[in-house]
Amino acid sequence: MIVEGPKEQAKRSGAAIGEFIREQREQAQVSLRQLARVAGVSNPYLSQIERGLRKPSADILQQIAKGLRISAEQLYIRAGFLEFRDGNQEIVAAILADEQLGERQKQVLLDIYESFRRENTTGDRDTVDAVPGAPDPRSIAGAGA
Repeated sequence: MIVEGPKEQAKRSGAAIGEFIREQREQAQVSLRQLARVAGVSNPYLSQIERGLRKPSADILQQIAKGLRISAEQLYIRAGFLEFRDGNQEIVAAILADEQLGERQKQVLLDIYESFRRENTTGDRDTVDAVPGAPDPRSIAGAGA
């Protein structure tokens, strides 16, 4: 068995994301030139991505996803920037699509979201998370009656 080094793995993932982008572009019946224009990259650069010669940044993937009208998360996962996440995919996609957040901020928000979901599935669903200084919601419910 031959073990791949980091360079070989990067080349393989770059080829995989490029192939996926090409498949999505062809299914959407969008030309290379059209997608390059929408994504804000040159035709040769997009062609190199599709052939696996270049590995695009997360920002470029986001622009390509917009041009293909697919989730940026799909591209992030295929490119190895992100692991598949459970949860509401609309929330995940909204965080990933927010242009005012940096990549690190997006990752932290997704990590927090995922940790809350894990905590809620393993914890008692009837317990109320207390916010310091906030009244107990159960006592408010009966107060106005």
